[in-house]
Amino acid sequence: MSGSQEEEDLAAAWGASLEEEGAAKPDPFDDPGSDAGPALPADAARVLNQAEIDSLLGFENGPTRDTGESGIERIISAGLIAYERLPMLEIVFDRLVRLMSTTLRNFTSDNVEISIDAMTSLRFGDYLNSIPLPAMLAVFKAEQWDNYGLVVVDSSLIYSVVDVLLGGRRGTAAMRIEGRPYTTIERTLVERLITVVLGDLRAAFEPLCPVDFRFDRLEVNPRFAAISRLSNAAVLGRLRVDMEDRGGRIEILLPYATLEPVRELLLQQFMGERFGRDSIWETHLAEELRQTDVALDVVLDEQTMQLSQVLRLNVGDRLLLSSPPGAPVRLRCGEVPLFEGQLGRRENRLAVRIDSAREISAADLAHLS
Repeated sequence: MSGSQEEEDLAAAWGASLEEEGAAKPDPFDDPGSDAGPALPADAARVLNQAEIDSLLGFENGPTRDTGESGIERIISAGLIAYERLPMLEIVFDRLVRLMSTTLRNFTSDNVEISIDAMTSLRFGDYLNSIPLPAMLAVFKAEQWDNYGLVVVDSSLIYSVVDVLLGGRRGTAAMRIEGRPYTTIERTLVERLITVVLGDLRAAFEPLCPVDFRFDRLEVNPRFAAISRLSNAAVLGRLRVDMEDRGGRIEILLPYATLEPVRELLLQQFMGERFGRDSIWETHLAEELRQTDVALDVVLDEQTMQLSQVLRLNVGDRLLLSSPPGAPVRLRCGEVPLFEGQLGRRENRLAVRIDSAREISAADLAHLS
């Protein structure tokens, strides 16, 4: 009786020790929050908090803020636009600056300095939203390219040009009156300025390709100057105009669709670069062709015979020529007749004297080639 009691007490103590060891070392696979195996370290299991998620998705004051577009759309739209570079277009704008420096001095009878602030590629819609108002937007058409462009004159330059052309004093800043639309006089003077700028732009493109820029209309609301889709790419050139203590900016915007007809020319590294055509090689090829040996055949007569008659011909048979003695003969190169002449004799050899040349038609040239 005592022995069985001691065995029961020993088994109970052994079971209690095993339970204590199990409580001290929990089984990782018994964790109800883990479905894939052992728990990960604290650093690897870290998740983003709500503030970090809102910052990543573009929310400023939490997900309830009305932004008008999702965070992913904001991330995509904020990306930089990288379009191909047009080296020749930069040269055209440099030439435009030199031309405008002269023409605007004659136009305003004042000391005018022109400089390029920047040349950038951007979306057309982004540019319309970034135009500082009030401003005047001139829509012009490139006749040979059958597309449109924009010339934007800011308010500082508008008032400066009006002040200069109407005899304002030098050394005083142009007066700017806010809160009123532009008058007819101001619009007329700015239209004359834009006509001068478009003439210089035509002259700047002239060494590259002939193109005429025709003034179409003048707008003050960017929504009415939409000449392209808002998502289309465009090239923007910003020009700074300084007239002593007055001045402003002129911005010229050309959509890539407008420049597409002359894209190959604008990709040139320098003026006059040729693609696939070399005049030196053309001259060399022409000289070599002139030294090529050409076989000329003298045709005394042509007859049509049946094949059976041709097959019955033997050595010693005679063919009677239908052309009488002294009749003109033809000289041919292949199947193309070139000359007509007279058959004769010179020192035991037959000779032909050329009397006239035949006109070579387009079909004959195709035979020769």
